[in-house]
Amino acid sequence: MRPIKVQDPKKINIVFFGTPEFAAHQLEVLIGENYNVVAVVTAPDKGSGRGQKTRPSAVKELALAHGITIFQPPNLKDESFIKAIAQIKLRLFVVVAFRMLPELVWIMPEYGTFNLHASLLPNYRGAAPINWALINGEKKTGVSTFLIDHKIDTGDVLLQEELEIQKEDDLKSLHDKLMLLGAPLIIKTINGLVEGSAVAKKQNQNFDLKPAPKLNNENTRIDWKQNGGDIENFIKGLSPYPTAWTHFVENDQIFRLKIYKATFLNEKHQLQPGYFNIEDQKIKIAVRDGYLIVNELQFPNKKRMKVKDLLNGRKLKEHAFFE
Repeated sequence: MRPIKVQDPKKINIVFFGTPEFAAHQLEVLIGENYNVVAVVTAPDKGSGRGQKTRPSAVKELALAHGITIFQPPNLKDESFIKAIAQIKLRLFVVVAFRMLPELVWIMPEYGTFNLHASLLPNYRGAAPINWALINGEKKTGVSTFLIDHKIDTGDVLLQEELEIQKEDDLKSLHDKLMLLGAPLIIKTINGLVEGSAVAKKQNQNFDLKPAPKLNNENTRIDWKQNGGDIENFIKGLSPYPTAWTHFVENDQIFRLKIYKATFLNEKHQLQPGYFNIEDQKIKIAVRDGYLIVNELQFPNKKRMKVKDLLNGRKLKEHAFFE
C-alpha cells in the first residue's frame, strides 16, 4: 500500500543511520535545512587514541547538540530497538556510512530506506569505495543514492552525481569533496521519494564490476615490483588512513614504515625494485619503470615527517632497502 502523499518533505519523520564524519556532515545539512530528523541510529561508543578513552561517534555528538533521540543498538535486530523505531509514524530512513541493515528494519518506512554511497554504482560496491577509486587511477567518481535491498550496495539506484578526480587528490581531499557532494543529493532524493517523483533504476550488471573490499594488513602493503604510477596511486588512495606501508630493512633490523606522499619519476636506472638513492635530500626508491620519490613518511613510534627533515636527523645505511 502506497503511503499518503505529503506535500512538504520537511514534515516527514526521518530516522538517520550513520557513524563517522562523512555521515555527520549529511546529518548537519539536513538539520540546517529544517528536515524533521527525529532520531539517529549510530554505533555504540568505543575507545580511541592511546588511552582508549571512550568517545561518541561524530553522528552522536551532533545529535546530542541538537537534542535528537539516539539509538545505539549493538544488535540491529534487538526487540526493544525495533519496537521503538516502529512507533515513529510517516517514516523515511536515510543511511550513510553504516553497517548492513536487516530486512525487518529497512522494510519499515512508508517512504522507503535509501543509502548514500561514495561511488558511481554499480562500481565500487563495498566498504572502501573512495580508496579503491584512487588506487585504480580512476578519472572520475561520485555519489549515488539507492534503495536498500538484501545485498550490499546492490539496490535500485535513485540519483547520482559525478565528480572529476584531480591529479593531486588523495583520500583526504577526495573524501571531503564527496562528503560535500552528498548532502544535496540526499535532499533531492528525500524530496523525490516523498513527492512521488523518484524513479529507481536497476543497476547495470552487464560488465566486469570493480569492487571496493575492506582494507586490511595485506592489501595496504606496497609492492615495489609494480609500475611507479600504480604505486603513486596506491599511496594516494590510502593517505592519510590507513596509510600504505612497507618494510625498511637496514642491517639486521626491519622497520615497518608508512608512506603518506610520493611522486613517480620516469627515469632509467639499474637498481632492483626497493633499493634507493638519496639525492638533494630526496629518497628515490627504484620501481619497475623509474623511481618513486618519497615526500612524507613515518617510522615506528615517530611522527609523520617530511623526508628532508628525516634525513637531517638520520642517516640511512648504504645497503638498506625497502621490501
